[in-house]
Amino acid sequence: MEEETTQSAESAKKTVNKGLIAKIATYLVVAAIAAGGVYLIAQKRPSLIGLPKNGVEVQAETDALVAEVGKLIALPTDEKPTVATITDIDKIKDQPFFKNAKNGDKVLIYTTANKAILYRPSERRIIEVGAVNIGGGVQPTTGSPTPAAKATPTPTPKPTSTPVATPAETATP
Repeated sequence: MEEETTQSAESAKKTVNKGLIAKIATYLVVAAIAAGGVYLIAQKRPSLIGLPKNGVEVQAETDALVAEVGKLIALPTDEKPTVATITDIDKIKDQPFFKNAKNGDKVLIYTTANKAILYRPSERRIIEVGAVNIGGGVQPTTGSPTPAAKATPTPTPKPTSTPVATPAETATP
């Protein structure tokens, strides 16, 4: 009788072990399929899972944007623009160039030509054009040029005719 209980206990352990191994194997297969799917999505469409776009996609998007804006205004041809997307208008709303901007608008910045263009893709129209002042932000242009600030020379200090000795210089050791 003891032998039967021992055999039934062993067969129960084997059944439990087989069931556990089957579950673990199933979980591993499902995890491998999911990981493969995520990998393929990351390679083909990284923006779907929140990854940054690769260089080819960014360049193609920039070229398409330049072509679209180029239909509306003459663009500098000797340089590629830096493109920025407005994501939080509240941070830049106080700057005159961005007073009519909305989230999602694009800014094309041509540093060599000192030109910036605010473009709204949803309406396919240019909102603002301004001059770029590197280090000082973007200045909107209004139809008439603003007068340049006059440079005022600063006086050069003149040296005194005779040097004055300090007490530390006159002390002898």
